[in-house]
Amino acid sequence: MTTLKSKLQEDLTAAVRERDELRSSTLRLTLTAITKEEVAGKVKRVLSDDEVLKVITKEAKKRREAADAFAQGGRPESAEREKAEGEVLAGYLPKQLGDDELNDIVVQAVEEAKAAGAEGPRAMGAVMKIVNPKVAGLAEGGRVAAVVKKLLAD
Repeated sequence: MTTLKSKLQEDLTAAVRERDELRSSTLRLTLTAITKEEVAGKVKRVLSDDEVLKVITKEAKKRREAADAFAQGGRPESAEREKAEGEVLAGYLPKQLGDDELNDIVVQAVEEAKAAGAEGPRAMGAVMKIVNPKVAGLAEGGRVAAVVKKLLAD
């Protein structure tokens, strides 16, 4: 059984062979982030695939934020590069939920929370507790929170 980390390493080797600079540098940075995570703490350990996914998610988020920052700073070529790196990483992540799918999950959670007696702005925490396990790794926290806020405000 191949682990996600070994798949990243195989893909890096292939990218280097194909002289795919974007792909190889993105995978190299991601593998470095994984290794850093493995040696953080008191004992060196091997990350599980779920933990590796979390690192990739974090790296993809960094690319998105950097792309936005470069775009706002008037550096479109740097923004494009970050976006392209983000797309390479997105290939290793589970498919993200569409807006409609996310909305349906949140609507259900809001109903559940209200049934349990949570109302108004305080319901946010209760709703997030219900939603988070259902969307873990499938939607970014900020996106989820925005939908929850919107639905609670209605």
